[in-house]
Amino acid sequence: MADRDASPLDVTGRVRPALVGFEPYDPAFTPCRINLSANENTHPLPASVTEAMRAAAVSCALNRYPDPMANGLRDLLAAWHGVERANVMVGNGGDELLFNLLFTFGGPGHALVTCPPDFSEYANFAKMCETPCVEVWRDARTFEVDADALVDAARSASLVILTSPNNPTGCMYTKETLDAIHDILKDKPIFVLCDDVYRTLTYTDGYHSFSEYQDMRDRIIVIQSFSKPYAMTGWRLGYCMADAKLMDRIQVFHQYCVTSVPSFVQRACVTALETDTSDVVEIFRKRRDYVYQRLIDMGLDVEKPEGAFYMFVDIRKFGMDSNTFCTRMLKEGLVGVIPGIHFGTEGFMRLSYCYSDADLKEGLDRIEKFIKSL
Repeated sequence: MADRDASPLDVTGRVRPALVGFEPYDPAFTPCRINLSANENTHPLPASVTEAMRAAAVSCALNRYPDPMANGLRDLLAAWHGVERANVMVGNGGDELLFNLLFTFGGPGHALVTCPPDFSEYANFAKMCETPCVEVWRDARTFEVDADALVDAARSASLVILTSPNNPTGCMYTKETLDAIHDILKDKPIFVLCDDVYRTLTYTDGYHSFSEYQDMRDRIIVIQSFSKPYAMTGWRLGYCMADAKLMDRIQVFHQYCVTSVPSFVQRACVTALETDTSDVVEIFRKRRDYVYQRLIDMGLDVEKPEGAFYMFVDIRKFGMDSNTFCTRMLKEGLVGVIPGIHFGTEGFMRLSYCYSDADLKEGLDRIEKFIKSL
């Protein structure tokens, strides 16, 4: 029998890229590395959230199968967003919900429009759901969507994914860009998936989501998560919001994927929604400013992000593809980041600033030393 683990292909048939920072464990080498590649909020959870989970976990009343629709949390989310409960569905993490949505609305003959650089799972999920993927490239400096390219893509599309703030760039679409996208899509039979999981981690006024366009509410689906704003990545709980008629269709597939959301996790999420996270946002704002200025002082080209916790750094001037550059920096500079090619865009690297101030300083010191050696 063939060794399945030795295959260079993933389930979609695409060559699986080597993840920088995840080489075989070398006890003599690994502890020397600084890893700035994570995409999770490493800020500690408020004690009230973990205490709510702990209390719920030992409660006999909550040890039974909970309602598969997570009704208690669902009611609170509906009130929190000012929508009807029929417009809300709770599931196991934003990634899983996104896959369910693509399975429901995608398939052969239903093309998905993505806007690289973006979250690599969009295209991968589309392939798994046999959904053709059309890429609309964004401006290499501002990362705004090319409206003219979207016009062409919309002719064959059934779904469009918009992410703001964005992973990996941290950019936020301007109101002018969203208006232009709206003008293109408003009269077309196209669904829009708004991946808004970073919307609470913004560092500037004037945030707008595409979900604000009320004339398209029957075709807009919003994906949200507790992972990023509340540092609950391991808890695996997200939710989506859509028109009630769309939700009925979504639940047909969803009900066979999610038996129920654990009761004690729901209780923790209720407490999280009641928790003020503005102090955490300010911490990330200061980290963003520090990392941005350090990179600029090194002579690197980078757009200052307005949200999330990533920097997408232009490395084209070094004359290497992103895999080569990041692999060399890992081995020679002992600091790990993610090559831009993993987000569909060559010539960049993504680093995350969701680390302690000490780790950020050490990692940036190593990056500076490495690029001076080139």
